[in-house]
Amino acid sequence: MDSIFSFAPFIVIIMAILFSCIKIMNEYERGVVFRLGNFQGVRGPGLIVLIPGLEKLVKVDLRTVTMDVPSQDIITKDNVTLKVNGVVYFKVHKPDQAIIAVENYYHATAEIAQTTLRSIIGQYELDDILSRRDEINSKLQVILDEVTEAWGIKITNVELKAIDLPEAMQRIMARTAEAERERRAKIISAEGEVGAAKKLVEAAQILGGEKDSLTLRYLDTMREMSSQKNTNTLFFPVPIDVIKMFTEKMGK
Repeated sequence: MDSIFSFAPFIVIIMAILFSCIKIMNEYERGVVFRLGNFQGVRGPGLIVLIPGLEKLVKVDLRTVTMDVPSQDIITKDNVTLKVNGVVYFKVHKPDQAIIAVENYYHATAEIAQTTLRSIIGQYELDDILSRRDEINSKLQVILDEVTEAWGIKITNVELKAIDLPEAMQRIMARTAEAERERRAKIISAEGEVGAAKKLVEAAQILGGEKDSLTLRYLDTMREMSSQKNTNTLFFPVPIDVIKMFTEKMGK
């Protein structure tokens, strides 16, 4: 009995070594296995048994990672300073390259995303950045995907989250937008005047073409004025031809 208890520590150590050699990988995980420092392959998901003291396993998560690109000051092509931040969605599609080709794939992706964002935004003017965000997002995704492909990383999407303008630039843009709205209002008003003038010309042509049309128009105007509750108004139609005759005589 005493001999059994004397072997108990060895049994515990052996059991601990055996349990440390057994790994369970989830469905979204893969294990990169090294034997004596040499790459042996990618295992998982499920139960994985390692050789004690010879093999080492590094877990890699295959789920999509959401990484914020911190806000940074960027000078545009037309020398306007902006604060721009974004978000990058990526996932590991080759676990072995993500571990072997780069020291820390998350940190490396974050750094290249910041650098690329600063470089691409600097190639556009302010108006283009505000109006062509989809084009900029697509260009960022293509460039980042080309760089991270060697690391086993797949960039699924890139979005610019916020573009902060200086207060002085915001005031200038507000004044510009206000002036543009006033210009459009004046153009619309002028177009309305032109349309009204054309309609008046057409009405004058129609009334001038019929002998009694002007008289009927006088009578209609009198009817409209008589319907109003105003007893102090006296309306007396005078033909234009009579007024024209008097003006011609006075001119002579």
